[in-house]
Amino acid sequence: MTVLTLGSLFDGIGVFPLSASRYGISPTWASEIEKAPASITTRHFSNMLHLGDITKIDGGKITPVHIITFGSPCQSLSNIGKREGLTGSQSSLFYHPIRIIEEMRCATNGAYPVIAVWENVMGAFSSNNRLDFKAGLESFTNTEIPMPTSGVWAKGGIVRGNEIDVYWRVLDTRYWGKNTLPQRRRRIFLVADFGGTRAREILFKSRELQSFSTT
Repeated sequence: MTVLTLGSLFDGIGVFPLSASRYGISPTWASEIEKAPASITTRHFSNMLHLGDITKIDGGKITPVHIITFGSPCQSLSNIGKREGLTGSQSSLFYHPIRIIEEMRCATNGAYPVIAVWENVMGAFSSNNRLDFKAGLESFTNTEIPMPTSGVWAKGGIVRGNEIDVYWRVLDTRYWGKNTLPQRRRRIFLVADFGGTRAREILFKSRELQSFSTT
């Protein structure tokens, strides 16, 4: 049985690797430049390789993985920020994971990664007169994506381009679980499936959540 592998960009404290490991997915490497969060993942995932600065990573030279995850910096996208969008000094780093994905797929003849997951704030829908989300979709699909006729991006949707399925959905952690939480935290989750049809199942198929002990 093939063990799925994961690489985490803008890793933070390793939320994606933690979630993946609980479902039998093996965290292989991560990129994070902040020492404090990196020390946390080093402690919990001693076998996970740390690649450092994302701008210096060549996707064609690192270990190929099935899944690449990233929550790129949101400062320029957030509704409470300067709203510079994907041209901002921080949020423009979004394009490095796209580059790394393309480099890896080129080096592996399109075999890896199979899935990419991007997470970001709700402001990504509206920054730069709603053109940033369009630019993000076009980066994943390498296809021109029209603006919605309403002028507003829906909280869930799909686009296709060059054999790539991209689905997105807004999830609120307040309702994600058996018991509701007091704080709302809405985030956009986007799943890109390179050559398959699993993005829909990953984001929209109803399923019971696995329970984990807090002790």
